[in-house]
Amino acid sequence: MSVLVQISDPHFGTERVPVAEALVQLVHGLAPELVVLSGDITQRATPTQFAAARAFADRLRPAAVLAIPGNHDVPLFNPFARLFSPYARHQRAFGAELEPVHRSPDWLVIGVKTTRRWRHKHGQVSAAQIERVAQALHGASPAQVRVVVVHQPVAVARDRDATDLLRGHEAAVRRWSAAGADLVAGGHIHLPYVLALHGLHADLARRAWCVQAGTAISSRTRAEAGNSVNVLRRSVDGAGRRHAVVERWDYVDVHGCFEQAAQHDLDLETREAA
Repeated sequence: MSVLVQISDPHFGTERVPVAEALVQLVHGLAPELVVLSGDITQRATPTQFAAARAFADRLRPAAVLAIPGNHDVPLFNPFARLFSPYARHQRAFGAELEPVHRSPDWLVIGVKTTRRWRHKHGQVSAAQIERVAQALHGASPAQVRVVVVHQPVAVARDRDATDLLRGHEAAVRRWSAAGADLVAGGHIHLPYVLALHGLHADLARRAWCVQAGTAISSRTRAEAGNSVNVLRRSVDGAGRRHAVVERWDYVDVHGCFEQAAQHDLDLETREAA
């Protein structure tokens, strides 16, 4: 069973060292094909914080790492850097490509830069980005699980989080679903959940799922959600149907390790949305 690990919102600069150490051990034990960093990798986009994040990512080898920036990864208190080189520090740490793509026999994972230098925290996806992702999805093989990675969520579980929705999410979800997306993975609000996008959008062409991760290692947790990461597994049943198993692993302080807390088995082969 092929495995991906989604680590979101680690906010280096506010990391809990024991949690970070436990996460390294979890990743080594799972031996994933890919680790996805879905934004807010740092707290204030400082060189020191990016250096710490890069050093942490290096410890996850031999897994590959796909990283996209979040709103916290753009300098907030340096107006010159924010205006003229907002992603320079992220690029020095994680490579020049701000919208990386990972392809393998089992997975197609497409990163989307949803932050904007002129926005404080809200995200946006443009028509050009929506189409670029759709074209990549059209090129997927039948065996691949197709994951689009954004920072801000494309769906929320509570009305009070609606202000954090990705601007342009409705058009993106419809186009990406029609192009073959299975999962849209995000973070930003430090709240883990899985939602059926086809249950929220009656006109979707096929089933698709929103997979949200909590904050992996930061002290900036919500009262209702501590540190957690998502583990995504690709499987095929006896009838040859693809499934994605989404597991939430929570850090348990009294045990000093991550433990599985929830699991969703998502059918990826039923074509109709209803």
